[in-house]
Amino acid sequence: MNDLGPLHHFLGVTVEPHSARLLLHQRQYTLDILKRAGMTHCKLCSTPVDTQGKLSEEEGTPVTDPTAYRSLAGALQYLTFTRPDITYAVQQICLHMHDPQEPQLTTLKRILCYLRGTVDFSLLHRRSSSTELVVYTDADRAGCPDTRRSTSGYAVFLGGNLVS
Repeated sequence: MNDLGPLHHFLGVTVEPHSARLLLHQRQYTLDILKRAGMTHCKLCSTPVDTQGKLSEEEGTPVTDPTAYRSLAGALQYLTFTRPDITYAVQQICLHMHDPQEPQLTTLKRILCYLRGTVDFSLLHRRSSSTELVVYTDADRAGCPDTRRSTSGYAVFLGGNLVS
């Protein structure tokens, strides 16, 4: 077994240690996704999702390249490890991976526009003596416009640091 020194990069996540905190980010991974999608110079967007409506699988025409859609959606799923701010939006586009339509592609592109403007966002973990586990949860009862299924979410904090 070899000591490789201080942790600085792990599974695509860059770790920047500071005195009493760790910054975790996927800046380069985000830039790679934007480049792959051809959106490195897209217009910036202030939110990752349109708050006015929900996506329905009944509206729109099928996307021309569903494989590219699925590839980008999967890449965004991996990005949610250090970007919890896009988790809901990514979950919404992943609901339609079996048969993506143009409105879902538009939503995916909106997430990418948001990411371009927030590429330097990171996840901060502070040193804490507390081991208190706090969990928040919420649900949207029968919120899916197609199946009337509920959507739920949660956030788990350990000692004040988001862990899940």
